[in-house]
Amino acid sequence: MAGFWQRLWGSGGATGGRAAQQGPPFGGLHTDMHSHLLPGLDDGAETVAHSLELLRELRELGFRKLVMTPHVMGDFYKNTPEGIRAALDELRTAAAAAGLDDVQLECAAEYYLDEWLGQKLEAGTELLTFGGERRYLLFETSYMNEPFNLQATIFGLKAAGYQPVLAHPERYTYFYGRLAEVRKLREEYGVLLQLNLNSLAGYYSPAARRVAEQLIDERLIDFVGTDTHHLRHTAALAGKTVSSSYFQKLMALPLLNSTL
Repeated sequence: MAGFWQRLWGSGGATGGRAAQQGPPFGGLHTDMHSHLLPGLDDGAETVAHSLELLRELRELGFRKLVMTPHVMGDFYKNTPEGIRAALDELRTAAAAAGLDDVQLECAAEYYLDEWLGQKLEAGTELLTFGGERRYLLFETSYMNEPFNLQATIFGLKAAGYQPVLAHPERYTYFYGRLAEVRKLREEYGVLLQLNLNSLAGYYSPAARRVAEQLIDERLIDFVGTDTHHLRHTAALAGKTVSSSYFQKLMALPLLNSTL
């Protein structure tokens, strides 16, 4: 793998000889804590074969541990801990048979902040987390509209012993032009922030890229994730993302991925 990346960057690209010497670009992270590789659960991998394709790509990029986080969203993605763990067992078996068992596979979930999440909290229903006893819980919101109960849900999660991690804050348009509000979530309410790596490539939008760069400049990022759903995502990671001007700046932050 190191030879592949040395051939790719050896002629002197945006990341230069330093990246070539380090081998695969994401090897230093070790862990991707946000992806949708578990088969048949959401809008990510549809089959085990598709999951294995994505797993091979992320392995070549340098990841050695994947925390896969299928959507849990009201009546749309009714995933349960039992169903998610069953899909994880299926993929682990297939990965071992395919010779990919040098990548550690784990699961959590990406919870949508809706009334069902509030109901789960009130009922004490099990919520899937990552990071062991640190109980990191990944959640997302509407991209357009700030939830009226955002702060209340954060407080509820923390009161229940969870450490909230907000997925891809750079993609929420209601935060655009309001960087102080994002900083407040992190510094006053204790929410950790996870950036999507492909935001650096402008994959989602030019605006999401600009906000991602602002968050990096302000050193507000705690985790990064690939948010991989399909091969277009892994292709972008290997191409425009690692060549972006902010890639090395992001990698120099004290990210928590390698602690997982």
